[in-house]
Amino acid sequence: MNRLQQPAGLFLFDKPKGITSHDAVDLLRRKLSIKKIGHTGTLDPMATGLLIMLVGSATATQPAMQGLAKVYGGTILFGSETDTWDAEGRITAEAPPPLLDEKTVEEAVKLFNGKLIQQIPPYSAVRLNGRHMYKMARRNEVMPEVKREVEVRWFSWAARPPALDFEIECSGGTYVRSIACEMGRALGSRAHLSVLRRLSIGSWSVKDAVTAGELTALTPEGALTKLGPAPGATRA
Repeated sequence: MNRLQQPAGLFLFDKPKGITSHDAVDLLRRKLSIKKIGHTGTLDPMATGLLIMLVGSATATQPAMQGLAKVYGGTILFGSETDTWDAEGRITAEAPPPLLDEKTVEEAVKLFNGKLIQQIPPYSAVRLNGRHMYKMARRNEVMPEVKREVEVRWFSWAARPPALDFEIECSGGTYVRSIACEMGRALGSRAHLSVLRRLSIGSWSVKDAVTAGELTALTPEGALTKLGPAPGATRA
């Protein structure tokens, strides 16, 4: 295929639990036989939901699209904290879960609603002096606290003690794991993120995404028909 004729666009993928975002990109690369494919924001292996993959010249839109607001649904489990701040990690601290009555939950939500400064999880892809934090954490190095400003808007929440289900919208770069961990500490307990599903990125919804099973069943030509236009990219 001539490089000038190579397809370009957005591929909406519903990432299943248990694979990395890089694994998902590899699935599409093998299907399309196109090397130049990226994505607009990592989903951890335990998370499911919308992963927007950028094909061909659409990869040029990656910086702008990484900053788009995202909507997530998930569950915070109180009573234990893990080293990764989610269900994939090793339990590092335990404490009795809070009551999670209506008043307690509403006050906790207020603390993590709007603009806030959150701590970046030690096990993250953020770089410090050129090194990924998760690689430093795996070597048991002393980890500095790295914080950033984010914006979070809570759409809904429902307590199922010791768990709290939620749906939120957050700015690009937000770690939902951090919200879970920090909320646990704020309520005098410990907590981690036990479930996470990305529902949308900007105007794109997981309802329109291709599942892993559907991608496997598609022919390369069929997969190409699933490419949508990307801002600033031309579809062949």
